[in-house]
Amino acid sequence: MTDLPPLREVIKAHGLSASKALGQNFLFDEQLLDRIAAIPGDLQDKAVLEIGPGPGGLTRALLRAGARVTAIERDSRCLPALAELQEAFPGQLTVIEDDALKVDHAQLMGEPFAVVANLPYNVGTLLFTNWLSSEQWPPQWQSLTLMFQQEVAKRIVAKPGSGEYGRLAVLAQWRSRAKLAMKVHRSAFTPPPKVMSAIVHVEPDTVPEGVSVSTLARVTEAAFGQRRKMLRQSLKGLHGGLEALEELQIDSTRRAETVSVDEFVAIARWLDQSTK
Repeated sequence: MTDLPPLREVIKAHGLSASKALGQNFLFDEQLLDRIAAIPGDLQDKAVLEIGPGPGGLTRALLRAGARVTAIERDSRCLPALAELQEAFPGQLTVIEDDALKVDHAQLMGEPFAVVANLPYNVGTLLFTNWLSSEQWPPQWQSLTLMFQQEVAKRIVAKPGSGEYGRLAVLAQWRSRAKLAMKVHRSAFTPPPKVMSAIVHVEPDTVPEGVSVSTLARVTEAAFGQRRKMLRQSLKGLHGGLEALEELQIDSTRRAETVSVDEFVAIARWLDQSTK
């Protein structure tokens, strides 16, 4: 472990540069990477899924923490650098060359796992919503520790009444606990992105009874699809939407950003029960 060359030397030796098309931004600060790897808690002998490891900066930190890492990387240029980490940490690192959006993560891991990743910006939100939309709950993943653009991170942890509150907040909070774990300055990356970043940590929580993921998704899509309109306008196209508001005594002149996660869950539950 102590013989590993600095990440900048690895990048130079393998002729690597961050791909804009793949949404890559590399982190070199070892102390920062160790702090990120510590967010999920003790990783000794724990299974960890990493998406987009690139040259392996965060991967190193996870391996140093004792994790058994499965890394999915679609950029073949990075594979030689990751192979060096496999040699340095025998039996701890598995590298899969593939598109993370096309892989069944639960099947790949085959056991409970944590996800820790500096997600490529261009696919981060889609991967996140896929993990949160699992019909199986609790899911096989035990926690998500993910780097996002700070703007996206704020939307994930937003509370009702704020400008950032929307569908992503409801999806992240209705059966999970989501928190902003750390802010990361743009200068920490190479090349520096145009925006600040932040790390969100999510853990599964108890799922409310009588609510389906698909119905909640339809409710929030209708409500926030026309977020500047009153609920009586935005939900009128949703079968049973206005009746649900009346039955639950939710003021139909309110706007979506004022409706709590619990109220959205209640609307979805009423719709599910009314169709039985």
